[in-house]
Amino acid sequence: MSKENNGPSRLPAQLPLAVLAALPGSYLGLAAYLGLPSIQLSPAIAATTFGIGIIGAALILSWAAEAAQVDINAGLALALLALLAVLPEYAVDFVFTWKCGITYAQGAPGLTGQSNVCSLALANMTGANRVLIGVGWPLVVFVSGFAVWRARNAGEQPVVGATGTTEVRVAPTMSVEIVFLGIATLYSLTLPLKTNLTLWDSAVFLLIFALYAWRLSKMEPTEPDLLGAAKWVGDKDRVPRRTWVIAMFTVAALIILLTAENFAHSLVSAGEQLGVSQFLLVQWIAPLASESPELVVACLYAWRLKSQDSLGTLISSKVNQWTLLVGTLPIVFAISATTFHGLPVDIHQRYELLITSAQSLFAVAILIDRNVTFRGATALLSLFLVQFFVSIFFDQQINRTTIIVLSILYGVLALAQFAWYYRGTWRVVKDGIVTPFDRLSDDTESRR
Repeated sequence: MSKENNGPSRLPAQLPLAVLAALPGSYLGLAAYLGLPSIQLSPAIAATTFGIGIIGAALILSWAAEAAQVDINAGLALALLALLAVLPEYAVDFVFTWKCGITYAQGAPGLTGQSNVCSLALANMTGANRVLIGVGWPLVVFVSGFAVWRARNAGEQPVVGATGTTEVRVAPTMSVEIVFLGIATLYSLTLPLKTNLTLWDSAVFLLIFALYAWRLSKMEPTEPDLLGAAKWVGDKDRVPRRTWVIAMFTVAALIILLTAENFAHSLVSAGEQLGVSQFLLVQWIAPLASESPELVVACLYAWRLKSQDSLGTLISSKVNQWTLLVGTLPIVFAISATTFHGLPVDIHQRYELLITSAQSLFAVAILIDRNVTFRGATALLSLFLVQFFVSIFFDQQINRTTIIVLSILYGVLALAQFAWYYRGTWRVVKDGIVTPFDRLSDDTESRR
């Protein structure tokens, strides 16, 4: 797909602002690598500075990824864009996993407990997945509901995907995401039973992602609906557009390389200095930094009455994190540790994997009729907040008990939802795997 026009000549302020926000962290990271003079910051301030740099890089990535849709097949673009959107999350996770492999190779003791580096690697991954579903999806529904209410009061026309203030519809083509997320989730239910994430687990998750990408490659190209910096780049002629996209990807990648490792280390040091659990900082604060640009962009789309696209992006990101991210962690560990033993999973992380898998199962069940209602969004947010606050304010034993109770509740609610919509379940499975995309393009027909 190509687009030929001159586009607006004025550079949107948001693009240079994102670069400026990332400059302090980037310079500190470069200074650390090259031994240049720099300011010595406390761990908390350093973590904040590097975190802002990651947010700036993530915003630049998201704009470049959206603009790239003009030139890339829509199906493959969706998988690629989901990867790019969570690249900062990958970078932070890989830092902890790489360090875990080195520690393991050195035979260092203490690879159990919440403060060990292997536990931190999985904490970041499970936390990011739970934040995405427990906060991101409900946020889109709530923002969309308010936006629809505001639009109707202003006499504006309803839009696809925002049929009322109490639900957000999912495009029929998103059946692909629902099905492959369901497949990955079913396999993930075995992870809490393991003491290692092995290369076999990597092979399974990467195969699921490959099949997902192959299925999406059959989708017909569509004209993207861009805004802001993405529209400014996407509306340019072919050569300058592609030049800008490549330049933005390059700049964002460099920022991430310079800030991700320092952000991870500063976060751990800040926990030690402030007496705050390193595990909680890595599990909740780091994902909020890396996920926040994506959540902001999703909310902006929902506010513009593009709730279907908004929720679809977050669902795609969840598929990406729950297949490609989980699948690559054992590979990173194997390379850094020079062993096929597998990424160690201690007892606490088995609990974390349990509730993450259970939440994912409930999320798939909510999507089975291809919409997320206000009630479903409230359930996702409420259950997430219960465990979030328990993990912060209560001891480990109470937290584990809460995880077991919530995981059972997630499972029961999911099974009830699947049973209630059993006909819809089979329809979504068929649409996600074999139904041609041209037959899924008519929203009305696919819902009859």
